[in-house]
Amino acid sequence: MAGIVVVFDFDKTIIDVDSDNWVVDGLGATEEFERLLPTMPWNTLMDTMMGELHARGKSLSDVAGVLRSAPLDPRVVAAIKACYGLGCDLRILSDANRFFIDTILDHHGLTGYFSEINTNPSAVDAATGRLRIAPYHDFHAGPHGCGLGICPPNMCKGQVLDRIRASAGAAGKRVIYLGDGRGDYCPSLRLGRDDFMMPRRGFPVWELICEDPSLLQAEVHPWADGAEMEETLLRLVGRVLLEERNLPPLDCKLESLPAVAVQDGMPMTLRIKN
Repeated sequence: MAGIVVVFDFDKTIIDVDSDNWVVDGLGATEEFERLLPTMPWNTLMDTMMGELHARGKSLSDVAGVLRSAPLDPRVVAAIKACYGLGCDLRILSDANRFFIDTILDHHGLTGYFSEINTNPSAVDAATGRLRIAPYHDFHAGPHGCGLGICPPNMCKGQVLDRIRASAGAAGKRVIYLGDGRGDYCPSLRLGRDDFMMPRRGFPVWELICEDPSLLQAEVHPWADGAEMEETLLRLVGRVLLEERNLPPLDCKLESLPAVAVQDGMPMTLRIKN
């Protein structure tokens, strides 16, 4: 197995939408969602919305049906399968929830490609049949303790990434992290010099990184869509595999890194290993 752990966010990274909004909008509850949004944390709100949808007569099958229609770029599917085939350890780190993620992965035949899914737990209430969504970190019992000020109360992805890196299966491996949201900024700051950060260009994590790229130790390789994700991710995996064998680059598809990435006219210096 390759010495690479690839950690994916889920919403707007693996799928091209936010799964929470996709379900709420698809089942006609947008107005109620927006009314309640200022009054409670997002994770609590989604549990509340599952109760509201259940009260409106929407079944778990209705929720699953909407989830199966969430857009997933075929190039993202191809990238996942290719990385798995090359021996990478694939994991998900997401602030969605387990039922939403499992439903979508199963629909696309991707469940077996991931060794671990870190997300908010969910379960069907046996008495009512409604879906309950709980926080990954029980913030009612106490804060998770991250001092960055960006992480939501129910999950610090940076802390989860630290645990992933310390686990037996990932110890000593290089990490490639892909994400789009503000919650993906904390883990980006915890990556090391031999790791890679792949923020989605034009999304909140990219904007946070661009404020001061020097805060990150990892190399930064932005992407905008499924095609660019696939190309960039496979190039980085190929590069690591070659470096593990002390081999020179084979061609530009495996190793061709610019010294500067430019977004909206703003240069961003990337650290390039010799």
